[in-house]
Amino acid sequence: MSSGHDVLTIGRVGVDLYPEQSGVTLDRVESFSRFLGGTATNVAVAAARYGYRSAVITKVGDDPFGTYVRRALEEFSVESRFVSTHPSLRTPIVFCELHPPDSFPLLFYREPRAPDMTITVDDLDLDAIASARIVWTTGTGLAEEPSRSATLAAIRAATGVSIHDLDYRPMFWPDPSAAREQQQRALSEAKIAIGNLEECAVAVGEGTPEEMAERMLALGLEKAIVKRGPEGVSAFTPKGRIDVDPVEVEVVNGLGAGDAFGGAFCHGLLSGWPLEETLAFANAAGAYVATQLACADAMPDEATVRSLLDQQEADR
Repeated sequence: MSSGHDVLTIGRVGVDLYPEQSGVTLDRVESFSRFLGGTATNVAVAAARYGYRSAVITKVGDDPFGTYVRRALEEFSVESRFVSTHPSLRTPIVFCELHPPDSFPLLFYREPRAPDMTITVDDLDLDAIASARIVWTTGTGLAEEPSRSATLAAIRAATGVSIHDLDYRPMFWPDPSAAREQQQRALSEAKIAIGNLEECAVAVGEGTPEEMAERMLALGLEKAIVKRGPEGVSAFTPKGRIDVDPVEVEVVNGLGAGDAFGGAFCHGLLSGWPLEETLAFANAAGAYVATQLACADAMPDEATVRSLLDQQEADR
């Protein structure tokens, strides 16, 4: 299929202000480092690191942070022509605390509203979406209108592979039942879904990974990818299940690991790798980013991921 973009994502963008001191609460942090962030944005950056033509559909404020987002995207070789500007809302910023190995509380500044939640169907270049090899959407984009309609329209316009990242952030969904309803709308249109155990439970109800995956597949998906935290990751298709073991690393910041997984998963699909190889590679990419402070800035290239996989094999 003729393609303009290899990976085209739509959704959240922000400026991450992450503490340079670990193990302390925000009120005791002395200094922060600034990075590009936001799930859809991070996945686009991750895909670009593997040499793909990628772009993100999002929206920033008319402010210096909006200028920074565009410059950072270009520096990461991610096209910024689908980044529009809201005239009055501010580009979001995000703070986190670092409590390794598994606690990284986030503090979002997205009030009264984030510009990326105001993306409309009219903002979409439907021809670009239709020609993309992979279209990546996120659950956060479903949390409110008009972003909800734009996200669903992007899935429907995709003629390549549509991947829906469940990306559940409780603070964006006062009513979890609404999240389930909207996530299932997206799952019924997409070809692949990716989520962790909590995200899958919100979307289709509690259960074992296999039970939740079966419910997702019943909505029409071709593949359901369930990230099982310290137990690894599993892929479910109508033909069966594939499990991949976790990669043991010393965690610095777990945020962004899922986005690294997503970009690497796209790499495996576009490369035509077997599903098990794709899962193992994506799992290692996520583990690598967990050893770094940043999200977008830390996205690895293939050589870095291969090195981690080789080290894991040598340690066995």
